[in-house]
Amino acid sequence: MQSVTKFAKIAALALMAPVFVGSAEARTPINQEAHITNTLRQGFIADTIADNCPTMRPRKLRALNELTKLRDYALAQGYTRAEITALVENKAEKKRARAEAADWLKQFGAVPGKPAAYCEVGEAEIAKKSLIGQLLRSVR
Repeated sequence: MQSVTKFAKIAALALMAPVFVGSAEARTPINQEAHITNTLRQGFIADTIADNCPTMRPRKLRALNELTKLRDYALAQGYTRAEITALVENKAEKKRARAEAADWLKQFGAVPGKPAAYCEVGEAEIAKKSLIGQLLRSVR
């Protein structure tokens, strides 16, 4: 749980950094934009794995880089810094993202009390070179 909090803080910092602001035309609400929500979900999944597997560590600099890219993407899509900040600071959105991460992990047998299952999922994601795997480092 501690890594999830760290991820949220890093997300807030990365997404608030100054860059150009895109146009403010009609668009999908930021909490429903597929690329943004999918990327954030993958970050929460990686954090959950790192929190529950004793042989996995989060790659914090990689996470910061991904969040910076995500912030740039959101701004290029026309979302404002205020919208981005509101998303990453919203407790209900964090709770929803954590629940989605837990549901995704549950599909692979990774549930609280089974650290080996989290490790197995983490190792598989690293091997696949997915974003989840790129946010993790195995120390076994």
